[in-house]
Amino acid sequence: MKQNVGSIDKILRIIAGIALIIYALYSGALWAWIGIIPLLTGSMGWCPLYPVFGCSSCKK
Repeated sequence: MKQNVGSIDKILRIIAGIALIIYALYSGALWAWIGIIPLLTGSMGWCPLYPVFGCSSCKK
């Protein structure tokens, strides 16, 4: 897996993921557990949808 998530993208994904998970914990909203996905893709530095659409937020 070649890294395709840039540094700003990583930070935004991790913040959004943590925010959604915290919201899920406090509100009980099951849909908010989707925050696991941006948290994982941000921490791994790889998004599986980027190759499908042929894009990358990493500097070349």
